[in-house]
Amino acid sequence: MNHGTAAPTLEIDALSCVRGDRVLFRDLSFEVRPAELLHLKGRNGTGKTTLLRALAGLLLPESGEVRWDRRNIRSLREEYSRHLLYLGHLNGIKGDLTAAENLRIAATLDGFELSEARAWEVLGEIGLKGHEDLPSKHLSQGQKRRVALARLLANQARVWILDEPFTALDVNAVQLLQDVIRRHVENGGMAIITTHQAVPMIGEHTRTVSLGSADA
Repeated sequence: MNHGTAAPTLEIDALSCVRGDRVLFRDLSFEVRPAELLHLKGRNGTGKTTLLRALAGLLLPESGEVRWDRRNIRSLREEYSRHLLYLGHLNGIKGDLTAAENLRIAATLDGFELSEARAWEVLGEIGLKGHEDLPSKHLSQGQKRRVALARLLANQARVWILDEPFTALDVNAVQLLQDVIRRHVENGGMAIITTHQAVPMIGEHTRTVSLGSADA
């Protein structure tokens, strides 16, 4: 789906986050525009996951604001959530459910209905053809990650927030995911990702924000 260049922007204004008695980052400001990928860099312990969770509205920063369409996401709540897809470190899938069942439940939680036929189609596209109706507990770690990443193909959210999305993927899956992210950005979407892998990004569509140099 082409989101169009008139889509709202995501603004981060003077954001500060604290863990315990330690400041992870302070007065962080940047903007993510339509048709742009933001690569968030920093060593372990610099607050990358904390920042992503703040951008997704999952935690309250010490100070500062995250704004969508010039409004604080804390006031928008469900309205902002409809435009957002967040994938964290954990796959968030149920082992006793099949890949297709997990994907359809995820769609329901994301606020839209996904038919069984479309779920099978998406899982085939992500490289799980022949595994759609297997209980997920029987899948490898890489296959489980593909089930989680299948949400990217099924969902039409404008903003993707992806925490280490390439973890546990083989070379072919990494290339596939790069292509999926590239299409999303080229169609006017926004993506904010962290990754430890040396994965080529999207050239002119990519910007980098670096957090401090502290180690965990």
